[in-house]
Amino acid sequence: MGGAPALPATAVAAQSQDHLNNQISDVFGAQLFTGAFSQPGATQFNPDYAIAIGDQIQVRLWGAFTFEETLTVDPKGNIFLPHAGPVKVQGARNEELQAVVQAAMRRTFRNNVSSYASLAAAQPVRVFVGGNVNRPGLYNGTSMDSVLRYLDMAGGVDPERGSYLQVSIKRGQTTKAVVNLYDFLLDGSMPMVQLADGDVIFVPPHAQRVKVKGLVANAKRFEFKAGTQSVAQLMEFAKPFATATHVRVMRNTGSVRNAEYYPLSEASMVALADGDELEFTADKKPGTITVRVEGEHNSAQEYVLPYGTRMGALMGQIAPTADADTQSVQLFRESVKQRQKEMLATSLHNLEMSLLTARSGSSDEARLRKEEAELSLQWVERAKKVEPVGQVQIARASQRDTILLENSDVIRIPRKDDLVLVSGEVLFPNAVAYEDSMTLQDYIERAGGFTQMADNARVVVARRDGAFEQVDTKRLFADAEVRAGDQILVLPKVDEKKRQFWKDMTQIIYQVAISAKVVLGL
Repeated sequence: MGGAPALPATAVAAQSQDHLNNQISDVFGAQLFTGAFSQPGATQFNPDYAIAIGDQIQVRLWGAFTFEETLTVDPKGNIFLPHAGPVKVQGARNEELQAVVQAAMRRTFRNNVSSYASLAAAQPVRVFVGGNVNRPGLYNGTSMDSVLRYLDMAGGVDPERGSYLQVSIKRGQTTKAVVNLYDFLLDGSMPMVQLADGDVIFVPPHAQRVKVKGLVANAKRFEFKAGTQSVAQLMEFAKPFATATHVRVMRNTGSVRNAEYYPLSEASMVALADGDELEFTADKKPGTITVRVEGEHNSAQEYVLPYGTRMGALMGQIAPTADADTQSVQLFRESVKQRQKEMLATSLHNLEMSLLTARSGSSDEARLRKEEAELSLQWVERAKKVEPVGQVQIARASQRDTILLENSDVIRIPRKDDLVLVSGEVLFPNAVAYEDSMTLQDYIERAGGFTQMADNARVVVARRDGAFEQVDTKRLFADAEVRAGDQILVLPKVDEKKRQFWKDMTQIIYQVAISAKVVLGL
């Protein structure tokens, strides 16, 4: 089967632009026409194809008489076979063609002659594509090619003007078929329409339309015939998510926009009009939450609680073990973790901007600043990988029991701990056995003392319950109470006097230490 002639380069470029515009359009159905149907395919094997005038039939005879030739169906619908004469094949289905030829040969050769017939090529045709398409014109193909291929070659239905519901196939003054492209998109249904030379594929103006957004799989503009569409019918096209419960309808009423709000259970009673805008939403009132309790207790680990439950009500249901440190109960919250992550990301972005926009007074200074910035940017990339823990500072608060719990909260009851963890810029980061007579300086000395990179004035003592204390060790008599289970974080030294971004980096180091209990060295 011969292919269509090659299009000029300018036409190919215009067609490609049409396909690109269709791909990004918000009109439901436009994505059909992105070039996937415009290439010719081996459709001659369709068993339901009806043989038409101009089709080419491959015929082979062997045995007592041999013959092999490709015959063209003549204007009377026949092919001419030696010794058998004209054989009517027009209208026969492709899968019936072999039987028709074989029956004709049996009337002449009762024995010793076998036959085989198959469709070699469909009739070349020229089809007009008009109406509201991107590139109306006359397109070459075959009688087997689908309506989709001719529309695709014409750049597809114009998303802003054309209808996807009423594509007409006309032959002379007769409308042979009307194709609804939504049926193909949603159900995979496409009627088999055999095209003839001179047929017209006509796309009329689109019918009424509504725009859909929100919790749906297909956030598009949809077409519907006047007076036939309800929200329930539209939902079959838009495919709302399981989380959607309500729909907001913005009515197109001229200069005034009116909003209506309905539960989806009433969707079948809500009629739509041209230009309406719909948004599917989740209007779910909180009912229950789940809270996990970990650590030293003999109670359930997962609790389903009414929305609005306070921490004291839950703690009253928990039976701590003998080794539980009930004074250091910890609360971890997903929303806090997310906010800590966002704040850290903002600080790191600002630092990056400072590094990339820093100016220098000379070429030597510029070279030094470049090296300095490269090292600092590497540090920024490491900092981006830090995950905050989302711990809430309840810090033995007198109002701890009145804290409202959130869904997915984790309450951890730690075990009594006789160790103090010393980390960061010390020679030997380690866990040190707790002694109530030891000072902060003693614990640092037990870990080998400060490194050369240590900022002696930046030591953070992090409590298990989320509280923390910053100690300036350079001050005379500076100290902090160290309790069993605490973590001592010795932060790295940063010279804040040189550049503004060093001060920003110092703040981020401190921020990471508090939110993630990690010392991020330089």
